Amino acid sequence: MSCPEGLDRIDITGIAGTGYHGVFDHERRDGQRFVVDVSLGLDVSAAARSDDLSLTVDYGAVAEGIHGFITGEPLALVETLALRMLDWCLEAPSVRWASVTVHKPEAPITVTFDDVSVTTERSKQ
Repeated sequence: MSCPEGLDRIDITGIAGTGYHGVFDHERRDGQRFVVDVSLGLDVSAAARSDDLSLTVDYGAVAEGIHGFITGEPLALVETLALRMLDWCLEAPSVRWASVTVHKPEAPITVTFDDVSVTTERSKQ
């Protein structure tokens, strides 16, 4: 799925922080780095024409909110973390579609790998 046709997109990539998410005790105890990418689909034309921040999404506030999820309540599954972030993004009145990718580059995997990520996307009905 990608941003639906007719919507503009705001992307924030590389929001990073230490979180205590995971199913293993050492993940909950020691924490690890998580990186999140967010894409928001909305119509920015009114904001762009009026140069009015209140008619779009404050991406600074979005980044801070996402960082709060990363560093906040520990969760067992990255899938749960991604969905909670996505639901929060969709609460913004102007956002019609959102995609959230949570990267867990230090996941406890025994073979060499570059990254593990979960992406969740939804549109408002």
